[in-house]
Amino acid sequence: MTTNNVRNIPVDLSGYGEITIRPVAVVRNNVEKPFLVAGKNGLEMQGGNDENISDIRSRRDEISEIIVDEKYCELLEGVEDYSHLIVLFWGHEVTEEGRSLKRIHPMGRKDYPEMGIFSTCSPARPNPVLMTAVKLHSRKGNVLEVSGFDAIDGSPVIDIKPFVINSLPKENIRTAWWMEELHKEIEEKKNN
Repeated sequence: MTTNNVRNIPVDLSGYGEITIRPVAVVRNNVEKPFLVAGKNGLEMQGGNDENISDIRSRRDEISEIIVDEKYCELLEGVEDYSHLIVLFWGHEVTEEGRSLKRIHPMGRKDYPEMGIFSTCSPARPNPVLMTAVKLHSRKGNVLEVSGFDAIDGSPVIDIKPFVINSLPKENIRTAWWMEELHKEIEEKKNN
């Protein structure tokens, strides 16, 4: 798909006013800092590439707790019938500088070309709404024990949805070459 023939259509978003999102839960885990930090110089990895790939892999198995506000506990009824959940959370440590970035090198890697924020999974976004699919291990009252969560400790959760494979497209899926390369690199280092 090329953008050269696409016209820019003005849009007026002023009539929507402020949109209020309230946290419904908080994340508790051992992840103290994000491995990607967005600032005036773009997206930068904290630590080396190999160290970060190791962190990404280890987070797949580590248990995080999603502690749901007790007033929303009833909303969890039936959630244990699912093996995986989609969790939307707020990148509360993304600075205003990070939120104003337009283009970044994916994963802060200068060996990949700059891309527009909306073509990446970067935490640097105008509204840092982040999403992760997690494996649900158990529900204990208002506490969900999950693995595969890339949120840092204290991240506010704004929504929880069941992962329903049938609602996802299965054919003609296309992914950017550089995203494929990044995931391949993570898998290769996992197998070494």
